[in-house]
Amino acid sequence: MIKVLKPGLATSVQDLGREGYYHLGIPPSGALDQYALSAANQLVGNPANSAALECTLLGPELEFQQDALVAVCGAQMTPKVDGVDMHLDTAFEVKAGQVLRFDFPKAGARAYLAVAGGIDVPVVLGSRSTYALGTLGGFQGRRLVIGDELPVGTASGKGRVGASLPMALRQSLGGEITLRVVPGLYYDRLTLAAADSFFAEAWTVGSEADRIGYRFKGGSPLSFQPREQPFGAGSDPSNIVDSCYPIGSIQVPAGLEPIILHRDAVSGGGYAMIGTVISADLDLVGQMQPNQKARFVAVTLEEALQARRSYKKKLSCLSKLFPS
Repeated sequence: MIKVLKPGLATSVQDLGREGYYHLGIPPSGALDQYALSAANQLVGNPANSAALECTLLGPELEFQQDALVAVCGAQMTPKVDGVDMHLDTAFEVKAGQVLRFDFPKAGARAYLAVAGGIDVPVVLGSRSTYALGTLGGFQGRRLVIGDELPVGTASGKGRVGASLPMALRQSLGGEITLRVVPGLYYDRLTLAAADSFFAEAWTVGSEADRIGYRFKGGSPLSFQPREQPFGAGSDPSNIVDSCYPIGSIQVPAGLEPIILHRDAVSGGGYAMIGTVISADLDLVGQMQPNQKARFVAVTLEEALQARRSYKKKLSCLSKLFPS
């Protein structure tokens, strides 16, 4: 059992998400940085999809009621056991009665704390992930609060203290981020000048960024081609007749501030999607801090598929190094 002394800013239980229900309006949820969660789990001998804690910007303070093997991957939020710094991307032990805290993030926004055996909350629709808007999954369908007691599953015994990610498999976070985008179904709704400025200018993450979507500011307003709005579309030039939203899609309400929809986003609506951030770059989006800068780069579908293959190869390297 793990007792929550302080919950942090937005700590929740996540695994790799629940697939297959988006058509019913239930998003996949799951870790915004899928790679970091997978890596932390495999360092402690868990299957990659085990439930862990996603710790956002301000980490929690946790008292362990039992000995545990843990690992922290993702954002550079140094874990501390009774005030002693522990290494990131490395499995370490926490004894019963000890308290785990986190330093402020030096880079990245979300750290993933995996515990050998996984966080043993109920499976809901095939996943233990928290979807807070729907009070679904996770620990009582919500973020953690003071006094919560998290059950821990039975460890596989395959993890070991000191297991560590090779440098080649560690993430590089911070600085200006490049996000690859496949121009979308409604990209041609932009004027040529707006399409050029969207990719030419640097954008800054807004303070509203969360698991639903990342809002970007600081670029030039985007204008849309004039047209008579079709029946069923709103009056704003960015409105369309309702359409499905893929995870990673970019909408620009009123042409002012692009929003990248992420893993807790709604499944459809009436804003034009000018493009979609490729799946291989979605982890980077989830690790961006408010005020961090990004540039968008247009890629072809073939380039996006190649990036996905490279991403999956990196995940495969993890599973070969740390078989669960």
